[in-house]
Amino acid sequence: MLSGKTTLIAHLGYPTEAFKAPLIYNPWFEKKGIDAMVVPMGVKAEDYPVSLRQIFKFSNVLGALVTMPHKVSTVGLADEVSVTARIAGAANALLKRPDGTLLADQFDGAGFARGVARKGFKTKGSRILVVGTGGVGSPIAASLAADGAASISLFDLNTASAEGLASRLKTYYPDMEVAVTSNDPAGYDLVVNATPLGMKPDDPLPFDVTRLAPTTFVGEVVMKQEITPMLKAAIERGCKYQVGTDMLFEMIPAYLEFFGFGTATPEELRAVAKIEY
Repeated sequence: MLSGKTTLIAHLGYPTEAFKAPLIYNPWFEKKGIDAMVVPMGVKAEDYPVSLRQIFKFSNVLGALVTMPHKVSTVGLADEVSVTARIAGAANALLKRPDGTLLADQFDGAGFARGVARKGFKTKGSRILVVGTGGVGSPIAASLAADGAASISLFDLNTASAEGLASRLKTYYPDMEVAVTSNDPAGYDLVVNATPLGMKPDDPLPFDVTRLAPTTFVGEVVMKQEITPMLKAAIERGCKYQVGTDMLFEMIPAYLEFFGFGTATPEELRAVAKIEY
């Protein structure tokens, strides 16, 4: 039962946001006997800076899950920002520390990186291509850099976006090779589709799948369907792979750890979630 002592995690998004996170987190808290709850709060972009500070004045609000369109502005509103969030240029988590200051972090990329690691891919020393350097590709690249990638190549139709991300990666990981290049997947250990291509039936493939080696690990971020046309073609070539929804359920344990609630496996979370992916 919700009480004044219940630890609250605000789920901050635009008023029209779907707010599905409570359907995953809250059943887990209930199962584990944790007196905590994720509470959806719709906030308009123009009201967000003032609302954020007001929300964190509540004594039992520990943190926040941040969704669009507030991820970018959150970076400028926090007292401290993690390296991953700085590289991504956006944050999707806020933690209120004992002194009241707010720490911002970014776990979109952590979900992807944890997922491929659990499937046996060794990021350290690997050569990686990230296709798409927007709101998903940037944190994925940041997390893979943190895990010790030897080189990360970036492609985006918006060259300025790819160049900006490359510059930030070089700033924080000067010993890692970073390049803005084509979307040719040949010669990489890991290739990531971080674009929306695959959400619609008539979408073109994000890269030429025939250029993939069977030893290349392929990661997808599209969640609308589990096996996208790109993944289907990669599987037919013998590639190991990760589906888009794995990134979500691998991300949640990182959030739980950030907020001090212990951890969980994706399988445990899926078993109790009130929503299907």
